[in-house]
Amino acid sequence: MRYVILGASAAGVNCAKTIRELDKDANITMVSKDKYIYSRCMLHHIIADKKNIEELNFVDKRFSENYKINWIKNTKVERLDINKKKVILDNGESLEYDKLLIATGSSSFMPPVKNLREGKGIYGLRNIEDAIKIKEEAKNAKNVLVLGAGLVGIDTVVGLLEQNINITLVEMAKKILPMQLDERASLRYEKLFEAKGVKIKKGVRAEEVLLDENSRVKGVKLNTGEVIDCEMIVVATGVRPNIDFIEESIIKINKGIVINNRCETNVEDIYAAGDVCGTGSIWPLAVKQGIVAGYNMAGIDRELEDYFGLRNSMNFLGLQTVSLGLIEAPDESYNVDIEEYRDAYKKIIHKDGIIYGAIIQGDISYCGVFTYLIKNKVKISHINKNIFEINYSDFFI
Repeated sequence: MRYVILGASAAGVNCAKTIRELDKDANITMVSKDKYIYSRCMLHHIIADKKNIEELNFVDKRFSENYKINWIKNTKVERLDINKKKVILDNGESLEYDKLLIATGSSSFMPPVKNLREGKGIYGLRNIEDAIKIKEEAKNAKNVLVLGAGLVGIDTVVGLLEQNINITLVEMAKKILPMQLDERASLRYEKLFEAKGVKIKKGVRAEEVLLDENSRVKGVKLNTGEVIDCEMIVVATGVRPNIDFIEESIIKINKGIVINNRCETNVEDIYAAGDVCGTGSIWPLAVKQGIVAGYNMAGIDRELEDYFGLRNSMNFLGLQTVSLGLIEAPDESYNVDIEEYRDAYKKIIHKDGIIYGAIIQGDISYCGVFTYLIKNKVKISHINKNIFEINYSDFFI
């Protein structure tokens, strides 16, 4: 059986490992535009100059040899010939497959801001090359503007704090980390970053990038009319799936490749997993999808049992936080309990005896309990104690 896997990150690597464990004689080929296998979650360490590429590797150095995988590096996919079951590469070569996994990930999205695409000194942060360029550019700049205060934007700021550079963070929402945290938890991080000298602009958007006579960045004009001086910009306003090589008329696309709970696309023998599916840039989900795809490609039925994952766990400037499920109550029918003490903040959202969301910041020792309760929708109405004191012994008899 000939398996071809496009992509060498969380989904692709775990799919390849799964197939090899299930099929010792399989012919497995993995194609990636990257030279290395590395964790994109740790790219800020490259910007900070605290780790090298080898330290970002999440597999054994002899991964391809140990798993007998033909790994084609530094190569992109040009197109798919679905009728002939072939993958055509940008080097002119083609690969025949019996089963195909598309796990090509995503790329930085550049919003429609005047001069943003034309200017020099403007970067996204999605791969190792981006991180290296940002690190080198920061050495020659005095001011940098980070556009977007989600996880990638905050990671960028953390990395840049190690450089001798003035940082301005611009976010359209009224808080930083808007998809992960409520206002209270977000404000705690905001104060920590401001104490480090980061200027934070919330509830505003970039309207125009100002360029000098050489088309280099010299500033950003906000919708308020304010102009922020900067010599470089890092854009962290979201991602777009890498699907340029796919004919949408054949493989179904909706913000990403559409898959079922077996990670199958609408085309027989073609599977997809990870960010390319547009399901959100959550590492644990990409790993799960890669494993499920591997099982089904090898002929063993396996379904994605749940789409639950930590909305995100984070540790910025020494403050740990985990957010699970809902971060705000959808309406007044939900109950919200909050507990604060010292540097800890905990928030539980529940209704009819079931917990639907939690934010745990500072002391995250009970994170595992609430993860289990939310994921499995365990009834807690019979437990006669403070909701923040619930432990495994209360529902495991």
